[in-house]
Amino acid sequence: MTRSISLKINDRELRKIDHSAQTVGVSRNAYINRALRFFNHLYERRLLAKELRRESEQVRQESLAVLREFETFQDEGL
Repeated sequence: MTRSISLKINDRELRKIDHSAQTVGVSRNAYINRALRFFNHLYERRLLAKELRRESEQVRQESLAVLREFETFQDEGL
């Protein structure tokens, strides 16, 4: 499904878009759609990386806590 939207773009950016679209050999609309897909993919990857760093830190903290417990058992001779 596609939808039409109204979009305001400054003249400089529009010229760059038109030039790039022409260079690639696609319409302005196709170029903008590709750019939006690319940006969305990039943004999703950044969000995923941020979430993985957060979860990795949680696992790290939990692992350190378990390690400390094992060290306590070893110190007590268990």
